[in-house]
Amino acid sequence: MQRAFKATAIGGAMLVLAGGTAALASGGGGGGSTSGGGAPNMPSASGPAYDPAVEYAKAIAALKANNYKDAARAAGRVTDAVPTNPDGWRLLGMATAGNNDWKASRRAYEKAIKLKPEDPSAHAGLGVALANLKDPKVQTEEDWLKAKVAACGDSCPEAAQLKSYSSAVESAMNPAAAGAPKPSAMLDRSFLFGGAKAGDAAYVQAVSLINDRRYDDALASLAKAQATFGPHPDILTYEGYAWRKKGDYARAESFYKQALTIAPDHIGATEYYGELKVAKGDIKGARLMLARLDKLCAYGCADAEELRRWIDAGGDPQKN
Repeated sequence: MQRAFKATAIGGAMLVLAGGTAALASGGGGGGSTSGGGAPNMPSASGPAYDPAVEYAKAIAALKANNYKDAARAAGRVTDAVPTNPDGWRLLGMATAGNNDWKASRRAYEKAIKLKPEDPSAHAGLGVALANLKDPKVQTEEDWLKAKVAACGDSCPEAAQLKSYSSAVESAMNPAAAGAPKPSAMLDRSFLFGGAKAGDAAYVQAVSLINDRRYDDALASLAKAQATFGPHPDILTYEGYAWRKKGDYARAESFYKQALTIAPDHIGATEYYGELKVAKGDIKGARLMLARLDKLCAYGCADAEELRRWIDAGGDPQKN
């Protein structure tokens, strides 16, 4: 019998996840700080530690205000903190495009596509950047989008969005065409205006879908939540959980690592990563996760006890 999960709205900085608290990374540092021995810390150690979820929200707000410079700065902090998160790179691509920095936009969208090859919005953004750079590779992106439009037809849910992506690239390739929009108007801004309420709703729906073992649908809802909140450790943890249940251990591990990079003391991610290690036969690695949980849960917690059961059983105790 699978554990049931409960979720409250993310909307800010913290929520309860599968019995554990999701602690986000906190800022710190500043000039003149010292280590325990009184010697000054190096800049690399004492600089501010940006919370990528907070910076993502700042970038969204700046994009809404057409403040592309601030948006690019905040999005850059997201990609610095979580370089394997495609949404951060896509956001950076949008911000730098709005600032007409097409080379930087191209690089950001290329990173996004490398991490998420089937993302049509990233292909559209790359196509617009390449068109503005007069790079003939733009045709490759236009052809890719047209193939997606043809495969989708008029009946699939993404039909209208895919057509708009293809039209945006085509317009960028023909800027002299009558009525062609300005480059900044071609940006995919659709996900900017859903707001926290829509993101929370997608997240709560995803948790319900996970409880129903509908992992593909859950991942789609989590993607919507992540588009609103960015690389939030709770969302990343559930993405890892869903991929693990689908049997894709490599992808699951990448999401757990992202979550723990942002929030090293995240109880849910620590437990699930430990369970993944058991499933992979890495009992030693699982015990390290358990030791971390025992420190985080000074007086015991259900998460540590669950991982302990996994280790003792050598796998999912409900299947043994």
